[in-house]
Amino acid sequence: MAQTEKAYWSSRTAFILASIGSAIGLGNVWRFPYICYKYGGGAFIIAYLVSLFLAGIPLLILEFALGQRIGGSAPVAFAKLSKKFAWIGWLAILVGFFITTYYAVIMSWAANYLVYSFKLSWGSDPKSFFFDKVLGLTDSIANFGSIQTHLVIGLIIMWVWIVLSIWKGAKTVSKVVYFTVTIPWLILITLVTGGLTLPNAFEGIKYYLTPKWSMLLKPQIWQAAFTQVFFSLSVGFGVMIAYASFLPPKSDLVNNAMIIALSDAATAYVGGFAVFSVLGYYAGLQGVEVAKVMKSGPELAFITYPEIINHLPLAPLVGVLFFLMLLTLAIDSAFSLVEGFVAGVMETFGTRRGRTNIFVAAVAFLIGIIYTTGAGLYWLDLVDHYMTFFGLFAVGFLEALVVGWFTDTEKIREMINAHSIVKIGKWWNVAVKFLVPIASIVLLLSSVIGIIIKPYGGYPRWAELVGGWLLLAIAVILAIILGKQTVKALKVKSSEG
Repeated sequence: MAQTEKAYWSSRTAFILASIGSAIGLGNVWRFPYICYKYGGGAFIIAYLVSLFLAGIPLLILEFALGQRIGGSAPVAFAKLSKKFAWIGWLAILVGFFITTYYAVIMSWAANYLVYSFKLSWGSDPKSFFFDKVLGLTDSIANFGSIQTHLVIGLIIMWVWIVLSIWKGAKTVSKVVYFTVTIPWLILITLVTGGLTLPNAFEGIKYYLTPKWSMLLKPQIWQAAFTQVFFSLSVGFGVMIAYASFLPPKSDLVNNAMIIALSDAATAYVGGFAVFSVLGYYAGLQGVEVAKVMKSGPELAFITYPEIINHLPLAPLVGVLFFLMLLTLAIDSAFSLVEGFVAGVMETFGTRRGRTNIFVAAVAFLIGIIYTTGAGLYWLDLVDHYMTFFGLFAVGFLEALVVGWFTDTEKIREMINAHSIVKIGKWWNVAVKFLVPIASIVLLLSSVIGIIIKPYGGYPRWAELVGGWLLLAIAVILAIILGKQTVKALKVKSSEG
């Protein structure tokens, strides 16, 4: 078995910034504010914080322990626990890999809009511009239409950026994150400051923060809170396991996890001010309630925000800053998902980093072409739902189940506390054994039941079969096959050592 390069983070700050960058992504700007609007404003924020401390932080600490204390990428770390579990690590990074194939396409949208911002090319009808000229959106998921050349060009640029960011693993990432993590925060603060000075801005903020306490009694808000926590912290993708594997032996995992989790939550919270302040302003211009102008996901970023930018002072500059922020928020999440996958491939097959980076990027790019077609938005939406609501929670459930019930949880807790200033108590054992598995399996089952009752997004059943269940089945089958290969590689390495 060929030797693979092993690199450590240049400093603790670099690791924290890289992990924060992985956790903070587009969801902090367009998903968190929308969910707050949908589930009771300030009431959702409380549910989110409870979910963060009960499940999110314990699972993040667990992944850090698997990577740093057990050692290796996600497949290797699980294989060291037991050769029966290596496939779980592969499932985690395969889910992350499939997400990256379309996440890079969203980055291509943002890159194109960064260029459009200089001349406000979307004009007076941003909705038609986005759907017709940018996406070339067709009338159904079965009608692929044509490939959008400008999106493919943007996709190529994004993959070059991703590969260069992880070219030498932790060494390169350590340098990149100082720019890609700090720049979006500076822009976000600038947008919040400017947004709060706009007329009617506080009407939007009031809508954002005013709690509807009755919502806390509804199970939907807790499902949404746990979903946001799992997805936003990048747990369940194998990323944090890979990143932690590059930490020195005596690193403080608990402190690092707390800093990263709270930074992610703070970014989402502040992002809400940036969104709702301008929504309040725009609602005032339109003479309607804030709820009338609130959109979710891509529509908020690529339709509503350009509409608002048209009415703002220094409009082109605001547009450039906004889409530059989206790009720099997205890049860290994208290359962290790729790094998690690359680390698994390298440790399993003994391949060199440069070739592995290029191979993984090439495969992901080719898959991503599907999302640059006229039906791309439909397939992106469908695959995203299945990967995040089924793949992610399945991995979270399996991780906690394996560590909580098939290993010595107390021994792992002692290993974590050995070099941590803040010690975790037995509550962590309870969280890993009971809270995380229960939350994960409830979310997983509720998603399955929901799909059985009603097709997601109104898509035909055949599309769900292809873009959902078949893709998940492929991920599981590949995970099992590759897991066996990881076990063989560790045996070879052990015999050589």
